[in-house]
Amino acid sequence: MKIGITGGIGSGKSHVSKIIEEAGYKVLNADDIAKQIMVEDESVRGLIVSAFGNDSYLDTELNRSHIASKAFSSVENLLKLNSIVHPPMVYEINELMKTELEKSKMVFVEAALIFEAEVDEILDHVLLVTADETTRISRIMKRDNLSDAEIRDRMKYQIPENEKENLADFTIKNNSTLADLEMKTKMFLTVFESMGGMQK
Repeated sequence: MKIGITGGIGSGKSHVSKIIEEAGYKVLNADDIAKQIMVEDESVRGLIVSAFGNDSYLDTELNRSHIASKAFSSVENLLKLNSIVHPPMVYEINELMKTELEKSKMVFVEAALIFEAEVDEILDHVLLVTADETTRISRIMKRDNLSDAEIRDRMKYQIPENEKENLADFTIKNNSTLADLEMKTKMFLTVFESMGGMQK
């Protein structure tokens, strides 16, 4: 069974992934996979440089601040970046899931843009981790030292939380403590385990 974990910035999806990993399951991180592709795939590197300039890379390293400033400057630029990175990322996730399912009955994929990148099409179920907007903004300001305006600017490029709830199969509300989040995550893990590989 292939299960996605998604949620907007500051929702707590990474904490959910950590709890699931500690329970012994593999969680593939789509962001990490995308970054690896952007560095190691020469065709992807060439397309990014053509679209966003030579400053996209510092030697062999990805210049994340430059790419973020370019990508989040307009919807057009963000769509351009996604069109370059998402297809090879989805392919790689699918291949990695096949390998993991030879060893375990379940594999998880953490991806902020699970619906935007259409990763959900290769999954059996999607778990949404969500929280009130004010809670999410407060968390991000503490974690990333970003301003309220910078956070809202990034949020506007993601599908609204209420729309994600309609698209997801399961939802965890994360407006309380880490202990509460751990309890809810373990409950959902028990549900997934009891489903025993059932697919849509």
